[in-house]
Amino acid sequence: MSRKREMSEEFEANTMDPLVDMPFATIDIKDDCGITDVPQIDLEKGKEDEWISKDQIKKRKKKHKDYQPNYFLSIPITNKEITRGIKILQNAIIEQDKRLAKAMASHGSFHITLLVMQLLNEDEVNIGVDALLELKPFVEEILQGRHLMLPFQGIDTFGNQVGFVKLAEGDHINPLLEIAEAAKRTFQEKGILAGESRSFKPHLTFMKLSKAPWLRKMGVKKIDPKFYEKFISHRFGEEMVRRIDLCSMLKKKQSNGYYHCESSIMIGESSTILQSYRKDTPSWPSGDKNGGEPDDAELVKLSKRLVENAVLKAVQQYLEETQNKNKPGDGSSVKTEEADRNDTDNDNDRK
Repeated sequence: MSRKREMSEEFEANTMDPLVDMPFATIDIKDDCGITDVPQIDLEKGKEDEWISKDQIKKRKKKHKDYQPNYFLSIPITNKEITRGIKILQNAIIEQDKRLAKAMASHGSFHITLLVMQLLNEDEVNIGVDALLELKPFVEEILQGRHLMLPFQGIDTFGNQVGFVKLAEGDHINPLLEIAEAAKRTFQEKGILAGESRSFKPHLTFMKLSKAPWLRKMGVKKIDPKFYEKFISHRFGEEMVRRIDLCSMLKKKQSNGYYHCESSIMIGESSTILQSYRKDTPSWPSGDKNGGEPDDAELVKLSKRLVENAVLKAVQQYLEETQNKNKPGDGSSVKTEEADRNDTDNDNDRK
């Protein structure tokens, strides 16, 4: 009975957070989502480029209740205070057991998951991008011009297998839950297999034992609570929700450790100047099936995406520069260099 209980707890933990490492858990969404079919895919078009075969599609139609999420909606954690606190927490745990280093989430990947989904080819990814764009007005309606601040405090685990920083209780919970529900509804209405059977529980994962399965063979079967007891009530800081990303679980991560991002919407202060964008430069529209010239609507859509892409890059650069200015020592060094430059100019004027 004890062994069965251990296996049950481990399985539950591995399915609670499928975004930290592969393989991802199979999720039953039949009762929760009520999906009875999957998006139709044109198999005659670009057969060599399709990610799945006809047999796989048929199998997915028959067993859509068991699906493998490969994309998710992410709220990235960018507050340096939070990421710095998690690094300190991770290092404190590793000091007590160096074997756990391989179980830690990478520093650039910290995020809150809003929704998981399955997108099997480029056509479905494009549908997902459109769904994300359609989600934006619902988010704005929920927030009604207010900033959504997410405070993080304390530590908890899923079955002592997945360690995460808790989202503190407060007025921010309801709008976050509403956004998650709106996201699930919007993507499902597009015919996308999305969502989970269990209720949405926002959390910030910092470690997961399944990232290093060999730990079990070495006797490490659970995360010992004493490893994080000093942080049990620690306040890690607040994250303002500025962006929601459509990310891939499988594609190569970015150089900063964050997931490959297909598209994003900006929330709050930057939302008035940006609707949505594609991370990669959009390909030229194909026009009709015979390869004719793109119509006016397609040209307008392409132009809009190109402009939005450029605007977002400018916004991101501004946010990064603003954050860098707040780093200890950065401001003083800049001021010192500027002062030295001014002194040199004054000396030259005297001469």
